[in-house]
Amino acid sequence: MEPVASLFAPRSIPFSVEMFPPKGSLTLDAARKVVGGMALARPDFISVTCSAGGSGNGGQTIEVASLIQSEAHIPAVAHLTCVNSTRETVQAAIAELKAAGITTVLALRGDLVGNAQPGDFRHGADLIPLLKDAGFCVGAAAYPEGHLDCLDLDEDLRHLREKQDAGADFFVTQLFFDNDDFYRFRERALAAGVTRPVTCGVMPFLGKSQIQRMVFLCGSSLPSPIVKLLAKHEDDPAALRAAGVEYACRQLVDLARNQVDGVHVYSMNHPDIAQAAATALADAGFRA
Repeated sequence: MEPVASLFAPRSIPFSVEMFPPKGSLTLDAARKVVGGMALARPDFISVTCSAGGSGNGGQTIEVASLIQSEAHIPAVAHLTCVNSTRETVQAAIAELKAAGITTVLALRGDLVGNAQPGDFRHGADLIPLLKDAGFCVGAAAYPEGHLDCLDLDEDLRHLREKQDAGADFFVTQLFFDNDDFYRFRERALAAGVTRPVTCGVMPFLGKSQIQRMVFLCGSSLPSPIVKLLAKHEDDPAALRAAGVEYACRQLVDLARNQVDGVHVYSMNHPDIAQAAATALADAGFRA
């Protein structure tokens, strides 16, 4: 598979989706069903997280990423976290990734769950040189509203530039609900010398508890239109879910109209969300 960085080109807006191995055991048959549904949306690549909600279920990431490439014939991006990792465990993971034919990796610190402490790596940026030396195309995370652990937005941008200087080929943003937050971030990132492509991460809200959890985990702010939708549909879960997917689709189309580098859907393993996003982009003229 070609490295994902090659998908970012002038007049091209790659559309990608994310899936995760859920808590517990994800059998290959279950993963195959999710991948098959995602493939109907014809994403340019599919990323695979290390775990769901910090469950530590990262051992299946490479297996699922390999399945995406070998059976769906779609480029896969395997997430690799370094929290609690040693150089030896990271080198072992690199060997597994190469053996599986994975060419693109998203380098992340990972969540500090419970009493977890950094091992040989303190930040996701520390992974990037090792992955580049091993020949991978490397993605890294960007935070339009700033990382939850960093209250200084200028410092946050310095960290982003450090990832680029370490060799990051592209960035995927944390979710955001107000596109203006991203546009302001894009201007500031360019001013800080960040020139690598940045693909925009969007997650539809499917329920009140889910969006509350995301806000506290990610530090994303809720714009008033979402607050109003939550109030309007709080007693109708199906209507709230539909409103959340529609809101995310409008976000994606607006981002594409404003010529972002790429759009990325946090699908939560729901193929219908990926398909709705692809349809909205196609109806707006951004996909064939």
